[in-house]
Amino acid sequence: MTPREHALRLDAQDPLAGFREHFLLPEGVIYLDGNSLGALPRATPQRLRQVIAQEWGQDLIRSWNTHHWIDLSTRVGDKIAQLIGAQAGEVLVADSTSVNLFKLLAGALTLRPERRVILSEAGNFPTDLYIAQGLIELLGGRHELRTVTPEDLPTALNEDTAVLLLTQVNYKTGYLHDMAALTAQAHAQGALVLWDLAHSAGALPVDLGGCQVDLAVGCGYKYLNGGPGAPAFLFVAKELQEAFQSPLSGWLGHAQPFAFDPDYRPAPGMVRHQCGTPPVLSLAALECGVDLMLAADLKAIRQKSMALGDFFIALIEDLGLGFALASPRAATQRGSQVSFRHAQGYPITQALIQRGVIGDFRAPDILRFGFCPLYVSFRDVWEAVAVLHAVMKTTAWDRPELKLRGTVT
Repeated sequence: MTPREHALRLDAQDPLAGFREHFLLPEGVIYLDGNSLGALPRATPQRLRQVIAQEWGQDLIRSWNTHHWIDLSTRVGDKIAQLIGAQAGEVLVADSTSVNLFKLLAGALTLRPERRVILSEAGNFPTDLYIAQGLIELLGGRHELRTVTPEDLPTALNEDTAVLLLTQVNYKTGYLHDMAALTAQAHAQGALVLWDLAHSAGALPVDLGGCQVDLAVGCGYKYLNGGPGAPAFLFVAKELQEAFQSPLSGWLGHAQPFAFDPDYRPAPGMVRHQCGTPPVLSLAALECGVDLMLAADLKAIRQKSMALGDFFIALIEDLGLGFALASPRAATQRGSQVSFRHAQGYPITQALIQRGVIGDFRAPDILRFGFCPLYVSFRDVWEAVAVLHAVMKTTAWDRPELKLRGTVT
């Protein structure tokens, strides 16, 4: 059986194949960048037209009540909770991932006032590290950001660790941390744990409750398919919510925002983490993506994701074109992406994009490919590798214009 025949057979057996019809995908494009920006659900344009034309256009400000705009942040949050192993009332959609990281990290440090170390891995996503660095500076340098290799995390945890700050799936390599084990090890040392779910929410089963996670954040525009700049979400375990104080005490986080009390009193539960007015259009778009994810089986998504990655790795390595695998070889140890290293990674990525195979590049030498099982097929993977083979054999990447880096890589 040829690789193409094998791909077609796998597609014929795919229980998720029907979900592809629920996305608007351009003709002639193989989209392997949903780990950076998810594809457009078919339901989203119609929903936005409804919000704009009817709810905003006709009902105007009355829609905060009549169409329940005011409840969107908690309603969509409760839906996301079902995808990440959280309870209703533990997730709120608001702000960006970076802002939510700031809120939760600052609040966590106040719960561990006698401790001074924020522990993370050296390869964590830069915004996570930047937020920690900025917060430390804001607090007068009393704390320290300590970064180590993933292998050294368990031994680096000690009685001085206030917060363990980690991204569950590494953005470059796709390496998947053991959430349950690391959370338990941190708790054994008395530390709180803050997980960034940007590359895992919607891509694989997450069990925040089962792992006894304290805090988490995640974004809405990757595997949740909420659209560019979609609002993020934050999670605070119920047992921490009463004592947890947000450093951003905005008016919609007040216990009675429309009493217009000049003195702040935090709302109960997650609502206190809402600062300003919810972005209604963005929340409506995100809800479409989340609803689509809820209609699928996350276990089936995970199984197909791992199979797509394994197939992709095998095809590329069979070509012998000088790519070095940067992701874990074992599918159980990586998220829903595969990364390869190559010295000419950037122009190769651009040459692929010119030919309709959209992945992305991460400096200094990472070609990154995301596999969103709801709309990526095994045939897509086979065709993408065939295009890569042609790009390499013809040195189509070796052109000056392909080496000029855009603002977004």
